[in-house]
Amino acid sequence: MIRALAITAVWVAAVAAAGLALTLGPWWWLLAAAVAAVAALGTWDLVQTRHTILRAYPVLGHARFLAEALRPEIRQYFVESNTEASPFDRETRDMVYERAKGTKSDEPFGTERDVNALGYEFLRHSLRARLATDLAPRVRLGGPDCTLPYDIALLNVSAMSFGALSGNAIEALNGGAARGGFAHDTGEGAISPYHLAHGGDLIWEIGSGYFGCRDAAGHFDAALFEEKAALPSVKAISIKLSQGAKPGLGGVLPGAKVTAEIAATRGVPIGQTVVSPPAHTAFGTPLELMHFIATLRALSGGKPVGFKLCIGARTEFLSICKAMLHTGITPDFVIVDGSEGGTGAAPQEFEDHVGMPLTEGLMLVHNCLVGTGLRRHIRIGASGKVASGVDIVTRICQGADFTLSARAMMFAIGCIQAMKCNTNKCPTGVATQDRGRARALYVPDKIERVANFQRATVASAAQIVASMGLDSFAELEPSMLNRRIEGQRTRTYAEIYDWLMPGELLEDPPEDWRSDWIEASAEEFV
Repeated sequence: MIRALAITAVWVAAVAAAGLALTLGPWWWLLAAAVAAVAALGTWDLVQTRHTILRAYPVLGHARFLAEALRPEIRQYFVESNTEASPFDRETRDMVYERAKGTKSDEPFGTERDVNALGYEFLRHSLRARLATDLAPRVRLGGPDCTLPYDIALLNVSAMSFGALSGNAIEALNGGAARGGFAHDTGEGAISPYHLAHGGDLIWEIGSGYFGCRDAAGHFDAALFEEKAALPSVKAISIKLSQGAKPGLGGVLPGAKVTAEIAATRGVPIGQTVVSPPAHTAFGTPLELMHFIATLRALSGGKPVGFKLCIGARTEFLSICKAMLHTGITPDFVIVDGSEGGTGAAPQEFEDHVGMPLTEGLMLVHNCLVGTGLRRHIRIGASGKVASGVDIVTRICQGADFTLSARAMMFAIGCIQAMKCNTNKCPTGVATQDRGRARALYVPDKIERVANFQRATVASAAQIVASMGLDSFAELEPSMLNRRIEGQRTRTYAEIYDWLMPGELLEDPPEDWRSDWIEASAEEFV
C-alpha cells in the first residue's frame, strides 16, 4: 500500500508539473516528462511479476541490477551484504539463480576453486563415461512395517516453517514440489493452507511443540494427528529430535509474529510468544521413541515415519540403534541435519560450535546402521547446503540415499541473503510476515523457478554419475570421493575413514567403537 501511494504521489507531481507548463512556460514540460517517466517506471515495477526486488522497491530496485551490469565486484557487494554467517559463495548462488530462471549456466575460463587447498574435494570420472538416461531417479521410503511407501526424489525442499517463511514463499515451494514431483518438508510449524494450495507432496515434521497436533497443554494429541496425517498430500512423517543450526534448543516465535493465521495453523493463542521445549514430552528414552514411531505409523495408516536429528554423540545414536534391535521397530528413514544448517535466528555460539557437521554426522549414522545390520531397512537423508549436482553425489558417497535443501530453494524463490530473516524485513518477501513485503514474491513465477532448479540439479547429478561410468546412484561408494588432506596428498573417503561391515558391531566391535557400543543403552539417551 505504501509503495502504491508513493507512486501515486509521483503521478500527482507529474500532473502538477504539466499544469505549471501550461501556465508558466514550456520548460516545465521537461520536468513533467521526467517525473512522469519515473512514475511510469514505478508503476511497471509494481505490476511486473519477474523481479521480486522491483516489486518490493519500485524504481530504487534498479540500482541493484545496474550494479550487476557494471562489474562482478560491485554485484558481490550488493548481493552479499553479510558474509559472516556462512553464506553460500557467489558462484554457487549464481548457479542456483540461473538454473531457477532456466538460463545458461556454463562458465568460461575454468574453475575458480583453489584445487591445491587443504580439504578440496573432487569426484573421480571414467573413460567409460556415458550419457545419463534416468534424469529423475527416486528412492523408496518404506521399511518392513510400512504399508504406504513413498518414492522420494533425490533432492527435496528441506524443513522451513510457515511463520519463519511467508505464506507466498511456502506456496511457491509447494507449487514447485507439485510441478517437479518432489517432496516439501513442512518444518515444525505445522501444515498451513499454503502447504496444501497446490497439492505438493509433504513430509510433515513433528517437533517438540507438536504444532498442528497438540492439546491445550502443548502435548501430543493423537486424534488431531490422525486427522491431519490422513491428508492425501502427507506422504511421510518426520519427528524432529534436533536441528542442525541450534541443537538442544527449541524454536521461539515472538508473540508479535503470531498472527491469527499462524495461531490457527499451529494451534496456539494469538499474539503470545511460542516456545518449543528443547526435548519431546511424548517420549524420553530410545525405547519410547521407537514405540512413538510405531504409534505414528499406525495413526497415519501405514505411511513412512522417520526422524531428523543433528548428531551430538556417537553413543546417543548407538542407543537408538539398540532400541531398534530390542523392539524390532525401525524408522523408515533418518534425516541427518548438519551443524552448519541454516535458521532464521539462533545464538551464534550454537550455530558455530554445537553439534556435529553434516559430513561426520552422515557417515556416523550410516556406519551405525550398517554395523548393527539395520541399514537395509532404513533410508538416510542428508539435509544441509545442498545446491548442486556434485553436492548430491558427494552426500550419497558419504552414506545418504536422498537429500534436502533449504537455502538453495530459498534462492530459487528470490532470496538474496540480505540477512534480515530475524527482523521481519526481508526485502524479497521470503522470510517475513509483512504482507506488503510478501506481496513482492509473485507465486506463479517462483513455482516455475523452484521446479526448474530441482530438475536441472538432479539431472546434473545424474550426468555426473554417468560420467563416472556408473549405471545408478546405488553404485556410488566412498572410494569415489577424494579429499586433499595435506600438501599434494589426496586420499579417498574409503582410505581416510573407517567403514563398518554389515553386523560388525553385533559380532565383534572394532576397538575404537567398543567402548561406545558397550556404553550405549536402549533405556536412555546416553
